[in-house]
Amino acid sequence: MEIKKSLFDNLQNFFGFDNFKGEQEAIITNVLQQKDTFVIMPTGGGKSICYQLPALMSDGTAIVISPLIALMKNQVDQLRAFGGTDSIAHFLNSSLNKTDIAKVKQDVLSGETKLLYVAPESLTKADNVDFLRLIKVSFVAVDEAHCISEWGHDFRPEYRKIRQVINNIGSNIPIIALTATATPKVQQDIIKNLQMNDATLFKSSFNRPNLYYEVRAKRNVIKEIIRFIKSHPGKSGIVYCLSRKKVEEIAEVLNLNGIKALPYHAGLEAKMRAETQDKFLMEEVEVIVATIAFGMGIDKPDVRYVIHHDIPKSMEGYYQETGRAGRDGGEGLCVAFYSEKDIDKLAKFMKDKPVSEREIGTQILKEVIDYAESSVCRRKQILHYFGENFNDAGCSNMCDNCRHPKTHFDASEKLQKTLELIQRLGEKFDDHHIINLIMGIDNQQISSYEHNKLPEFGSGKEDGILLWKSLLRQAVLNNFLQKDTDNYGLLQLTKSGKAFIESPYAIKFVLNQPMEAGDEDQEDNMPSGGASLDTQLLQMLKDLRKKIAKQKNLPPFVIFQDPSLEEMCNHYPITIDELKQVQGVGAGKAMKFGAPFIELISKYVEENEIERPVDLVIKSTANKSALKVSIIQNIDKHIALEDIASAKGISYEDILREVESIVNSGTKLNLNYYIDELIDEDRQDEVFDYFRSSEVDSIDVALKELGSDDYTREEIQLMRIKFLSELGN
Repeated sequence: MEIKKSLFDNLQNFFGFDNFKGEQEAIITNVLQQKDTFVIMPTGGGKSICYQLPALMSDGTAIVISPLIALMKNQVDQLRAFGGTDSIAHFLNSSLNKTDIAKVKQDVLSGETKLLYVAPESLTKADNVDFLRLIKVSFVAVDEAHCISEWGHDFRPEYRKIRQVINNIGSNIPIIALTATATPKVQQDIIKNLQMNDATLFKSSFNRPNLYYEVRAKRNVIKEIIRFIKSHPGKSGIVYCLSRKKVEEIAEVLNLNGIKALPYHAGLEAKMRAETQDKFLMEEVEVIVATIAFGMGIDKPDVRYVIHHDIPKSMEGYYQETGRAGRDGGEGLCVAFYSEKDIDKLAKFMKDKPVSEREIGTQILKEVIDYAESSVCRRKQILHYFGENFNDAGCSNMCDNCRHPKTHFDASEKLQKTLELIQRLGEKFDDHHIINLIMGIDNQQISSYEHNKLPEFGSGKEDGILLWKSLLRQAVLNNFLQKDTDNYGLLQLTKSGKAFIESPYAIKFVLNQPMEAGDEDQEDNMPSGGASLDTQLLQMLKDLRKKIAKQKNLPPFVIFQDPSLEEMCNHYPITIDELKQVQGVGAGKAMKFGAPFIELISKYVEENEIERPVDLVIKSTANKSALKVSIIQNIDKHIALEDIASAKGISYEDILREVESIVNSGTKLNLNYYIDELIDEDRQDEVFDYFRSSEVDSIDVALKELGSDDYTREEIQLMRIKFLSELGN
């Protein structure tokens, strides 16, 4: 009874909580009894208290092995805030200098430090091992224990050395291993590697009933993300991307659209990353755009949405990242964008890896594809992946598949025949092979096994590939089949599967809906709305452009080019700031020519009661913007265009395109230093006079009029840039 009383006292005194969540009390009691403990608890379940509280109550110092510096800092700061002393918790990692390390070691040796957070890389250093031998270690906590397994989503080779290091530090040191995501396969790896065969296992349900899951085809993805965020004003969210470049790009686009966002990835300095985290926690920014480096252990309970710009590499990664939404039990919206292009990119990343790693990666990725393409309850699929069976009626319409009407098909006969086929083939093939066989796809593997000679070859062609993908996916989800993860994901019959062959019964499966082909690049090159262009407004804008051109004695294309007018007809900008965001306008042109266009559009919107789109997507990306600034600076220094192109690693044609884009957006560039070297004055005057009187700015038309024997395409292009810059900007 004494343990129980002091447990609650400590929980209240130190953390300010009145009650334990779930199995926390039983886990902590197990740790205090010096027993090995294995905790599988979803994100938001309160894992950290499971080792923090027993550490505070035990003699000596608990060593907490954690993979991320940011996570350590976050937890140490929290513990110090609770405990009131700076020495109660410390971390030991590469971010500390020699003075810091000396101070940490002094506090630990004095017995004041109850928790010492260590990165796995720091743990294995000889001098740290020698130091840890000098202290009384109460227990070792291995956080994010899935990092041990190659089948986990964040494999770290250093984690495999942990057991060896613990043995070097002392004997009979108890271990608590904790993870938020572990498939049955990963659980076995953790137990085996840490030699925890007698550990007490505490496994919570992976179900997060407050999270809503949705997968969308990747079309106009940036526009979709902005629309989503603006429809949830004032709420905190995270947008995950696979590359640092995309993180920077999207963070910039969000800011340009009035959304306070910051980028976060491993390429940023540690200080910058820490500041970004703090700003997010303090709600100085609404959105963090991040690679997977962000979020592990970040204790922000009110993240209201998690958006995946790119489909994640694994279901574990997806589960853990979506798990950062709604940790307080409130609203948590999880939207992922999916395209086959993303899958192709991920598959390419794996091409150069060793064969075994590639095989594992391919299996893990196949699960993600099946999840994204399936019309079955998303929650059922996630939980099945983690070894948990779930009745999709319990989803309560908290996923897009359960909200949308489904098409069912009678699966009984097809399922029986497919299970018989798998059994007859000796359970030696994966789902792709079985589908290819049934669909009659005669590839190398099919013909090498002579499966093209089987009566089943091509027997299901008329039903279509969607049906067979649906059937095999649901045969696994409903436990008629299981995948042998140790053996390339080969399909094996379960007891239920064998029983179904002997005694089939009526069963309906859900038919997958075709996933629209997504194209994430569309937002960069097409005015949104495409077919629904407002032709009436376009004609009015062209008439206005003609009128202004006549007044100013300029060709109409100098004012605004056609693509800019077309985009105005999609977005209806009614302020100068909005006009600046239209493709090919920019600040210079907006200020010089914008006022009458804004006035016309405002009046048109009012008279026709037009509901304007809320999101006006910026076309420029962070990298493109940086390139443009650099080009302008180099031109100001009178550096030759081919030298700028060479320094930037782009072609001469690309540099001309970039310069043209800068000028078209309203920035004045003085290229006389360069053009005067190439084209003599008389010929410059001739081209200038031609453009002044021309109705169109086409280079092809100009070459025809002026004579392609007398001028090169490059000369005409340079003169068009000069003309637009001097007269239009």
